[in-house]
Amino acid sequence: MADDAVPDGKTVQVLRDVANRLRIHSIRATCASGSGHPTSCCSAAEIVSVLFFHTMRYRQTDPEHPDNDRFVLSKGHAAPVLYAAWAEAGGISESDLLSLRKIDCDLEGHPTPRLSFVDVATGSLGQGLGAACGMAYTGKYFDKASYRVFCLMGDGESSEGSVWEALSFASHYGLDNLVAIFDVNRLGQSGVTPLEHCTDVYEKRCEAFGWNTYLVDGHDVEALCQAFWQAAQVKNKPTAVIAKTFKGRGIPNVENAENWHGKPMPKDRADAIIKLIESQIETNKSLVPKPPAEESPQISITGVTMTSPPAYRVGDKIATRKAYGLALAKLGHANGRVIVLDSDTKNSTFSELFKKEHPERFIECFIAEQNMVSVALGCAARGRTIAFASTFAAYLTRAFDQIRMGAISQTNINLAGSHCGVCIGEDGPSQMALEDLAMFRSVPNCTIFYPSDAVSTEHAVCLAASTKGMCYIRVSQPETTVIYAPQENFEIGQAKVVRQSVNDKVTVIGAGVTLHEALAAAADLSKQGISIRVIDPFTIKPLDASTIISNAKATGNQVITVEDHCREGGLGEAVCAAVSGEPDILVHQLAVSGVPQSGKTSELLDRFGVGAKRIVAAVKYTLMN
Repeated sequence: MADDAVPDGKTVQVLRDVANRLRIHSIRATCASGSGHPTSCCSAAEIVSVLFFHTMRYRQTDPEHPDNDRFVLSKGHAAPVLYAAWAEAGGISESDLLSLRKIDCDLEGHPTPRLSFVDVATGSLGQGLGAACGMAYTGKYFDKASYRVFCLMGDGESSEGSVWEALSFASHYGLDNLVAIFDVNRLGQSGVTPLEHCTDVYEKRCEAFGWNTYLVDGHDVEALCQAFWQAAQVKNKPTAVIAKTFKGRGIPNVENAENWHGKPMPKDRADAIIKLIESQIETNKSLVPKPPAEESPQISITGVTMTSPPAYRVGDKIATRKAYGLALAKLGHANGRVIVLDSDTKNSTFSELFKKEHPERFIECFIAEQNMVSVALGCAARGRTIAFASTFAAYLTRAFDQIRMGAISQTNINLAGSHCGVCIGEDGPSQMALEDLAMFRSVPNCTIFYPSDAVSTEHAVCLAASTKGMCYIRVSQPETTVIYAPQENFEIGQAKVVRQSVNDKVTVIGAGVTLHEALAAAADLSKQGISIRVIDPFTIKPLDASTIISNAKATGNQVITVEDHCREGGLGEAVCAAVSGEPDILVHQLAVSGVPQSGKTSELLDRFGVGAKRIVAAVKYTLMN
């Protein structure tokens, strides 16, 4: 059998010694910070030692090299053992470990991409495997390279449903370059895990999901070396290594004991514990990881532009969700690294149009929105793809934790939500996204596009592809009229004044479907001798405050916002925040209130307060008061 499977005795001893040094680093770092999870680090020490100094192929001096093997620490609270591994590899200094969790140190309590050797932020449990799936999918199907992906998970986090979504995804796509390691140390945060040390149950569950599975003693470096070697020989199946370990391994009276989660060793005991572990170290040698094979293609994902202007004419009628799908397909021709993920809604989000033209770059994630977002994060890691993920906007709310972790990961993924608001009609309230703007407005560094016609939708898709940070594109189900010429220029944070005259009395701000309702109201009011100004914000975040304020002042400081969204956190509150420094500007908000019901679009817009008739009434009320 190859040396990688059964290393010689000297290598085995060095790996054991490295594992103990990782324990010592973790204990010292958490003692210095007065917080952290040393016991969780100790259970994983041999696993991390074998991975980083025997199994994985990577360049120590270039952690972001595209051909390096990837490592995802899904049990992010064990961050000190990851930092210790990079200290042993020479990536950071041992003295830096003693600044763990300090305000000016990048070695945070849980890993974030502030560190070059961290691809995605972890710590909210149950998400690492989904991101690892995205990395492995990219390696196998897009880069067509030999790099492998290793994801270290806690047994406690396997209670999360997103873990099993990821297990299903990896098996379905035959991700044989993916290895998930379950650190089965029996203990969770507040007590024992549901399966404790029943590793055979983990084995049966993983096998039932179509994974190649090995049971190992997680503190036996030879067994771990053999399992990882065997995993590399398996084709068309991902591998799960179920490692039986003990929390707090090597620490007297702490190993396998409850109530030690998240607690550093007492300072009066730390020195004695460290001396005991040091006494088991037989060498001072280190191991140099083997370099990766350089096979990944050189790519460029910056400066993406469409090959031609939008092909729509003013007056055409088309839903923005369909314009989104058409724009994706067009963008796919502009750059070969544009990929699209969907959650079994491709015939409604119209991402099927991308699949038709670029089937090799379309990823069907099925009805597993949390995993879809995590996979997108993994696909976008290290700048390997321009990822767009689409579903009904309402369903993205169940993936909010993955979305906020994406922001912490400094990701550049693009999310699109269709079927927003009451305008979807008869499907009823379960399908109506009425809180998505509030959700995405709370996400740091997130750009929110809310296009109102097909032309602006195409521009939103193109702009999102080149925008740093997360982007959200809100598209609607009903067909709406094209109001912009193909040559119209759009920029992030720049609103459009779509109707104005010198006699305007009120400024009305609408977006998506409600912009068209505002234009209909303006036409009706014009017949009654009342002129209003209508603004399309295009992006809700950032909002074009200067355009809103200047037009409000030109129309008697009267503003009405109208949105197919709940009042809390949407367009209206964004406008209120934007004009808050202007005490004379009054904002009247029209928004959906209460829980809607099924009905026709026009009926629902009117009944729930955001249709043209309601806008007309609000304008008259504003002028009377």
